[in-house]
Amino acid sequence: MTPNNPAAPIPHSKTPSTRREWLLRAAGGFGALPLLDLLARDVAATENVVIPGAPSNAPWTRPATAKSVIFLFMEGGPSHMDLFDPKPLLNKLAGKPIPSSFKPVITPMGEFYSPILPSRRKWKQYGESGAWVSDWLPHTAECVDDLAIIRSCWADGLNHVNGVCQMNTGSTRSGRPSLGSWVSYGLGTENQDLPGYVVLHDYPKSTVAGGPRNWGTGFMPATHQGTRIDAGDVPIANLRPPVGVAGGRQEAKLALLDQLNRRHMDDRRDQTELDARIKSYELAFRMQAEAPEAVDLSRETAETFDLYGINDPVTESMGRNCLLARRLVERGVRFVQLYCGAGSKWDSHSDLEGNHGKCCRSSDKPVAGLMKDLKRRGLLDQTLVIWGGEFGRTPMSEKGDGRDHNANGFTMWMAGGGVKPGITLGATDEAGLHAIEDRLHVHDLHASILHLLGADHTKLIYRHQGRPERPTINEGQVCTKLMA
Repeated sequence: MTPNNPAAPIPHSKTPSTRREWLLRAAGGFGALPLLDLLARDVAATENVVIPGAPSNAPWTRPATAKSVIFLFMEGGPSHMDLFDPKPLLNKLAGKPIPSSFKPVITPMGEFYSPILPSRRKWKQYGESGAWVSDWLPHTAECVDDLAIIRSCWADGLNHVNGVCQMNTGSTRSGRPSLGSWVSYGLGTENQDLPGYVVLHDYPKSTVAGGPRNWGTGFMPATHQGTRIDAGDVPIANLRPPVGVAGGRQEAKLALLDQLNRRHMDDRRDQTELDARIKSYELAFRMQAEAPEAVDLSRETAETFDLYGINDPVTESMGRNCLLARRLVERGVRFVQLYCGAGSKWDSHSDLEGNHGKCCRSSDKPVAGLMKDLKRRGLLDQTLVIWGGEFGRTPMSEKGDGRDHNANGFTMWMAGGGVKPGITLGATDEAGLHAIEDRLHVHDLHASILHLLGADHTKLIYRHQGRPERPTINEGQVCTKLMA
């Protein structure tokens, strides 16, 4: 009993049962002091919302020209000199060693001096911009006046695992948050009933080089990781409740599960995975109302299906994902990453003609369909579309009819979301070996993407173990030549 209320029971205080538990609880009291300060700073930085769903008035926010991103990732390394960057020298020196005037390129096989492999492509200039596109991409060629083709990208990864990792996280080594996670952390989502960051695969059973770390959060809270959705008729497994389970019964089960999870989390506040699991259950429950409509492609017209190539078995998988990407950004999803050729299908150490021919046939019409659909719906202005892989290919041959990896110079393109349309930026040398003009490293690309989305990459900070971590690892410059 207490003096003020004799009938009131004495509050129960759980007594530590072990020495370890006592130390944990005692130390937790001291840890709460700096934690309160950090939380106060977070609140101070996020008081007035200016960007829907985002922490506004945060020091890293700036005026945005894009609300969302669709990153079309050609996994495996598309050959820039056979798609967007014609090099007549390759045909002139076909079968000969690369001239000594060109710096050697380092590949997974070491310095590469194999004979030059000619390009069998036919080239043509398209649109008012006069951009060069090969005969492998006739549908994309129709959209060149909306594209900013960047011929001078470069990276550090020599193989697929570290190359894909760097293009996603900025680092060739695992352990850092993905670009989509930084966007989720810094800008939030516009639709609380759908994930803010979604990952799509065109081959559901194939694994992207490096796996889920490419859309993971690294040292950041796990709630910002990407949500993978597969291609096919059932993009999200177990989305609908089992037959016979009423809504009230499911709510009661989820409430009990939430109570148990939170009780378990009370003494494990440093384990963000558990908090992410709780939030994922909450999101999954909300998604049962919103997501079925979002991923239901049957609501689209036959004309739209034809535009994306969904009626053709060759383009069906990529077409479905491109259409799904449009539906997701239309409903407020902030970042959609679509892997085309999941499992390094663009890799072409041999049979470049057969390999790239197949990849281009399966992706060209769906990608162009996405661009045309976004534009006619008025979504392209607010959606940043990115196309590219982890690196390009070498001008020298491998195995007689293939090309090896080349991270020293390759092509990507961007469109919409504040990007200047109809331009070709940068250049590689005459052999397509090295970027030599307006060179853009992966960090520059990430800085520019964040800039268009309304985030300053130098001020977007997450403190990890006392260090101020930034998405571009204290490097990178915004490419103003890309901006409209």
